[in-house]
Amino acid sequence: MTPRWVVYEEPAGGGGGGGAIATGGTATESGGYRYHTFTSSGTLTVSSAGNVEYCIVGGGGGGANFFGGGGGGGGVLTGTAAVQVQSYSFTIGGGGSGVFETNGSDTTALGLTALGGGAGGSRSSSGFSGGSGGGGGGDGSLSYPGGSGTSGQGNDGGDGSIGGGSIKAGGGGGGAGSVGSNAASNVGGDGGDGIEWPVGSGDYYGGGGGGGGGTTAGTGGLGGGGDGALSGTAPSGVANTGGGGGGTTAGTSGNFGGDGGSGIVIIRYPI
Repeated sequence: MTPRWVVYEEPAGGGGGGGAIATGGTATESGGYRYHTFTSSGTLTVSSAGNVEYCIVGGGGGGANFFGGGGGGGGVLTGTAAVQVQSYSFTIGGGGSGVFETNGSDTTALGLTALGGGAGGSRSSSGFSGGSGGGGGGDGSLSYPGGSGTSGQGNDGGDGSIGGGSIKAGGGGGGAGSVGSNAASNVGGDGGDGIEWPVGSGDYYGGGGGGGGGTTAGTGGLGGGGDGALSGTAPSGVANTGGGGGGTTAGTSGNFGGDGGSGIVIIRYPI
């Protein structure tokens, strides 16, 4: 996701109305706030102590194949923190693999950790737990549950379908704002929506991936969740949103769930 803010370049000797209190990342201004956006690991250097608002997002989980569940969205932490005159190192978590069906990596900033999203479950396996949980895999006779989300960061993934014979589908990955949907007969579950930050901006983070289905694949949640797929490799979560990868129905060689989207850190304060 590309921020819609105007890039701000710090003038020599300060400036920007009241002078910047920090440098680092990509600095932008909008609506009376200065934003520092980190899409890769880096350092926020504070030159004047004060309070900042933050949005910290873990990497999204990878989706799964073979009636696979969608990956869970990365955990999302928002709030206000007091910063001192010092440097703060931020680590941005990568998205999980859809090939190997792994969880996303954690993002750390300001002494806080947003957990990576859980991977989706493949065919006869449960979704993995994480910031938000991955969707459960589908099977002809058993329902495999979605993974658990982490309180204060995300929500549970949806369950895989119950059915006989070829009636199978994967559950949707959980999102930071809502649970992933359970799969129905041959219909993959939708990924849970992420959280909008700042409120009113239209920018969402931590959406879950859609599950693979026999006839209809699930859709990814708001916040970068990848859609599920009926064949081939499913779409990945959107980079720097923490969106989970989509699950795919196909189980043959070369067909995989989508990768999770990488995380992000955004710091803002009034100017």
